[in-house]
Amino acid sequence: MTKQIYPCLWFDGQAKAAASYYCSIFKESKILSENPIVVQFELKGNKFMALNGGPKYKFSPATSFVIECDTQNDIDYYWEELGKGGRYDQCGWLDDKFGVSWQIVPSILHELMADPVKAPGVIDAFMKMSKFDIETLKKIYAS
Repeated sequence: MTKQIYPCLWFDGQAKAAASYYCSIFKESKILSENPIVVQFELKGNKFMALNGGPKYKFSPATSFVIECDTQNDIDYYWEELGKGGRYDQCGWLDDKFGVSWQIVPSILHELMADPVKAPGVIDAFMKMSKFDIETLKKIYAS
Protein backbone atom coordinates (compact mmCIF):
# COMPACT_ATOMS: atom_id res chain seq x y z
CA MET A 1 0.00 0.00 0.00
CA THR A 2 1.46 3.33 -1.00
CA LYS A 3 -1.32 5.74 -0.11
CA GLN A 4 -2.32 7.29 3.21
CA ILE A 5 -5.30 5.94 5.17
CA TYR A 6 -7.76 8.74 5.87
CA PRO A 7 -11.27 9.16 7.31
CA CYS A 8 -14.44 9.75 5.32
CA LEU A 9 -17.00 11.85 7.18
CA TRP A 10 -20.64 11.37 6.16
CA PHE A 11 -22.72 14.56 6.02
CA ASP A 12 -26.30 15.28 5.03
CA GLY A 13 -25.58 17.73 2.22
CA GLN A 14 -23.08 19.77 4.25
CA ALA A 15 -19.75 18.34 3.06
CA LYS A 16 -18.48 21.59 1.52
CA ALA A 17 -19.64 23.71 4.47
CA ALA A 18 -18.00 21.34 6.95
CA ALA A 19 -14.72 21.12 5.04
CA SER A 20 -14.58 24.92 4.70
CA TYR A 21 -15.38 25.32 8.40
CA TYR A 22 -12.59 22.97 9.50
CA CYS A 23 -10.09 24.57 7.10
CA SER A 24 -10.93 27.99 8.58
CA ILE A 25 -10.09 26.75 12.10
CA PHE A 26 -6.88 24.80 11.48
CA LYS A 27 -3.81 26.57 10.15
CA GLU A 28 -2.02 24.83 7.29
CA SER A 29 -5.29 23.48 5.91
CA LYS A 30 -6.93 23.53 2.49
CA ILE A 31 -9.60 22.10 0.22
CA LEU A 32 -7.88 19.63 -2.12
CA SER A 33 -10.75 18.83 -4.50
CA GLU A 34 -14.51 18.86 -4.67
CA ASN A 35 -17.43 17.62 -6.69
CA PRO A 36 -21.17 17.42 -5.87
CA ILE A 37 -20.72 14.32 -3.71
CA VAL A 38 -17.22 14.47 -2.21
CA VAL A 39 -14.90 17.15 -0.85
CA GLN A 40 -11.33 16.18 -0.08
CA PHE A 41 -9.48 18.45 2.32
CA GLU A 42 -6.36 18.56 4.43
CA LEU A 43 -6.00 19.63 8.05
CA LYS A 44 -2.42 20.15 9.21
CA GLY A 45 -1.12 17.59 6.71
CA ASN A 46 -3.87 15.01 7.38
CA LYS A 47 -6.21 14.14 4.54
CA PHE A 48 -9.98 13.88 5.06
CA MET A 49 -12.92 13.21 2.82
CA ALA A 50 -16.36 14.73 3.39
CA LEU A 51 -19.23 12.90 1.70
CA ASN A 52 -22.71 14.24 0.97
CA GLY A 53 -24.26 10.91 1.86
CA GLY A 54 -27.71 11.99 3.03
CA PRO A 55 -29.57 11.67 6.33
CA LYS A 56 -29.13 7.93 6.91
CA TYR A 57 -26.09 8.03 9.26
CA LYS A 58 -25.18 10.31 12.15
CA PHE A 59 -21.96 10.95 14.04
CA SER A 60 -21.44 9.71 17.59
CA PRO A 61 -18.74 10.10 20.24
CA ALA A 62 -17.72 6.50 19.47
CA THR A 63 -15.39 8.13 16.94
CA SER A 64 -13.66 11.39 17.81
CA PHE A 65 -10.68 13.43 16.69
CA VAL A 66 -8.06 14.24 19.31
CA ILE A 67 -6.26 17.58 19.28
CA GLU A 68 -3.25 17.61 21.60
CA CYS A 69 -2.46 21.16 22.67
CA ASP A 70 0.81 22.43 24.13
CA THR A 71 -0.66 25.58 25.69
CA GLN A 72 -3.81 26.73 27.43
CA ASN A 73 -4.25 29.30 24.64
CA ASP A 74 -4.42 26.45 22.11
CA ILE A 75 -6.94 24.55 24.25
CA ASP A 76 -9.04 27.71 24.60
CA TYR A 77 -8.86 28.42 20.86
CA TYR A 78 -9.92 24.96 19.63
CA TRP A 79 -12.49 24.62 22.42
CA GLU A 80 -14.20 27.86 21.44
CA GLU A 81 -13.86 27.56 17.67
CA LEU A 82 -14.96 23.95 17.31
CA GLY A 83 -17.63 24.24 20.01
CA LYS A 84 -19.49 27.21 18.47
CA GLY A 85 -22.99 26.04 17.69
CA GLY A 86 -22.24 22.56 19.01
CA ARG A 87 -22.29 20.91 22.42
CA TYR A 88 -19.65 20.94 25.15
CA ASP A 89 -19.16 17.87 27.31
CA GLN A 90 -16.71 16.87 30.05
CA CYS A 91 -13.03 15.86 29.93
CA GLY A 92 -12.25 18.00 26.91
CA TRP A 93 -14.93 16.44 24.66
CA LEU A 94 -17.22 18.45 22.43
CA ASP A 95 -19.45 17.96 19.42
CA ASP A 96 -19.12 20.62 16.74
CA LYS A 97 -22.07 22.14 14.90
CA PHE A 98 -22.02 19.24 12.41
CA GLY A 99 -22.10 16.62 15.17
CA VAL A 100 -18.46 15.54 14.83
CA SER A 101 -16.82 14.72 18.19
CA TRP A 102 -13.49 16.22 19.20
CA GLN A 103 -11.24 15.82 22.23
CA ILE A 104 -9.24 18.94 23.08
CA VAL A 105 -6.54 17.71 25.46
CA PRO A 106 -3.23 18.97 26.85
CA SER A 107 -0.23 17.30 25.25
CA ILE A 108 1.25 16.73 28.73
CA LEU A 109 -1.72 14.63 29.85
CA HIS A 110 0.10 11.34 29.22
CA GLU A 111 3.01 12.56 31.33
CA LEU A 112 0.68 13.65 34.15
CA MET A 113 -0.90 10.20 34.18
CA ALA A 114 2.34 8.19 34.00
CA ASP A 115 2.92 8.08 37.76
CA PRO A 116 0.50 5.48 39.20
CA VAL A 117 0.45 7.28 42.56
CA LYS A 118 -0.37 10.73 41.13
CA ALA A 119 -2.58 9.62 38.22
CA PRO A 120 -5.76 9.07 40.29
CA GLY A 121 -5.70 12.70 41.49
CA VAL A 122 -5.17 13.99 37.96
CA ILE A 123 -7.97 11.78 36.64
CA ASP A 124 -10.32 12.86 39.43
CA ALA A 125 -9.61 16.51 38.59
CA PHE A 126 -10.13 16.30 34.85
CA MET A 127 -13.28 14.19 35.22
CA LYS A 128 -14.81 17.29 36.86
CA MET A 129 -13.64 19.62 34.09
CA SER A 130 -15.41 20.45 30.88
CA LYS A 131 -12.54 22.28 29.15
CA PHE A 132 -9.10 21.16 30.36
CA ASP A 133 -7.16 23.56 32.59
CA ILE A 134 -3.45 22.75 32.26
CA GLU A 135 -2.29 24.75 35.30
CA THR A 136 -4.81 23.09 37.60
CA LEU A 137 -3.71 19.65 36.43
CA LYS A 138 -0.03 20.54 36.92
CA LYS A 139 -0.73 21.78 40.46
CA ILE A 140 -2.56 18.58 41.35
CA TYR A 141 0.27 16.51 39.91
CA ALA A 142 2.87 18.50 41.86
CA SER A 143 1.04 18.18 45.19
